[in-house]
Amino acid sequence: MTSSDATDDPATTTTGPVGRRCFGDGDPLYERYHDEEWGVPVHGERELFERMTLEAFQSGLSWITILRRREGFREAFAGFDPAVVAGYDEHDVERLMTDTGIIRNRAKITAAVANAQALLDLHDRGLGLDELFWSAAPLAGTRPRPRTFADVPASTAESAALAKELKRQGFRFIGPTTAYAAMQACGIVDDHLADCPVALARTVG
Repeated sequence: MTSSDATDDPATTTTGPVGRRCFGDGDPLYERYHDEEWGVPVHGERELFERMTLEAFQSGLSWITILRRREGFREAFAGFDPAVVAGYDEHDVERLMTDTGIIRNRAKITAAVANAQALLDLHDRGLGLDELFWSAAPLAGTRPRPRTFADVPASTAESAALAKELKRQGFRFIGPTTAYAAMQACGIVDDHLADCPVALARTVG
């Protein structure tokens, strides 16, 4: 999810009035994602591979478009098992290009397969996606919680460094903006607006 999704949602304003979610109001699927997933820490190779892949497919689209096809993506990409996806060949790519349950973009599909292969190569070198992603976490307390989505950056120095390292490790289709969206999705950063009910609950907690 990128900050622009908030302004696309007619039930959401960029100022995030007290008592309303900073995005997602009015759509039960989006509300659950906002309340239960966005900004919550995610660990695990398969889980992070899924978030990274979905964020890459989201590029140029609204997040709700991806969210509504999430189960289709999971079926198409074998539950985001990198060992299975890494073995996809041209026949699989052509099969996915006819799959109406996902976004049928050849460049993004082939990038997902290449990224699964890069992830296995990473494991062969004794490294992991969890380690790479969480190395990009900013120091706690270095940025105040945003009050409007105008305060939320599209990318940061940390996301640029993460994107550069992922590219160095053989990953594709994940620049600084996509990397930052993945960091938000995985709770590496928490960009819920200051007066969002989720942010208020976490402050109290």
